[in-house]
Amino acid sequence: MRALRLLDWKKPAELVEVPQPVPGPGQVVIKVGGAGACHSDLHLMHDFTAGQLPWGPPFTLGHETAGWVHRLGPGVTGLAEGTPVAVYGAWGCGSCDRCRLGAESYCDHPAEAPVPSGGGGLGLDGGMAEYLLVPDARHLVPLPPGLDPLHAAPLTDAGLTPYHAIRRSWPKLTPRSTALVIGVGGLGHLAVQILKATTAARVIAVDLRKDALDLARQFGADLVLSAEDNPAEAIRDATGGHGADVVLDFVGSDDTLALAAGTVRGLGDLTLVGIGGGTLPLSFFSTPYEVSIQTTYWGTRPELVEVLDLAARGMLTPQICRFALSEAVTAYDEMRAGELQGRAVVVP
Repeated sequence: MRALRLLDWKKPAELVEVPQPVPGPGQVVIKVGGAGACHSDLHLMHDFTAGQLPWGPPFTLGHETAGWVHRLGPGVTGLAEGTPVAVYGAWGCGSCDRCRLGAESYCDHPAEAPVPSGGGGLGLDGGMAEYLLVPDARHLVPLPPGLDPLHAAPLTDAGLTPYHAIRRSWPKLTPRSTALVIGVGGLGHLAVQILKATTAARVIAVDLRKDALDLARQFGADLVLSAEDNPAEAIRDATGGHGADVVLDFVGSDDTLALAAGTVRGLGDLTLVGIGGGTLPLSFFSTPYEVSIQTTYWGTRPELVEVLDLAARGMLTPQICRFALSEAVTAYDEMRAGELQGRAVVVP
């Protein structure tokens, strides 16, 4: 079968022929219906070197995957061939406290996981292929009626990651509060929708690109601001001088973190989601009092069930650019050039 594989660090991925996987005990093979292309894949191709991560090439890319159950390994129960499923992409040890809660991205014993602090497309073969081997059936979430694998695939990360970041701040997202979304790309455009679907907060979106701001407006943002037009002042003006109660930075550069720190309200949350490599200097006076600053990584399996339910009910719709598997390299090239709107999904 064909698969888009990262063969070595500092090299673009290549489409190659590999054997079709066969499930062992407890394992499941998925026929891939869609695999999302994530900006973090570009970091894997271009920014990392040997030893920086606890795993390395070669492996097939694609940590956002949905499809249909193709073959069941011995001992697997509760699933039938042909069932449409989404793949929960963080694969932990399965037995620690975090994994038992479904938070496998925060596994306490990563050395006992199939790959340390990774999963399919992150150290092990992922979904940019015709078939995907899932090491344990617990990583599969049946799709609710009305949701197809093409639209479910990007929700397993681009939907789940902002949902987790927003959900943890729900107590601060009251009808009188404001949420600021910095970066309206693959994750940010879904964050705007999640905020509108699950909270009554006002939503401000900031981006450099006009088409991204148009997308934010389309999905319900109350105010959209260009990053080139001194958005900090406009954010202060729009919030009565207080700042945003919850700031979600989906870029993570020095500039966006400075904007986040300069516009968050006292007692608010500043959540860094993007991995743009920026830093946030922290001192007693660098942010308003009692601002909570946190990073997040992915989300939990129960949260993925909730995300898929929102999508099936029409409350969460990923903006998709569809590519054939033969065009997967082009998808990443367009992403790197900043030419994509929403999320690229590769369909074998």
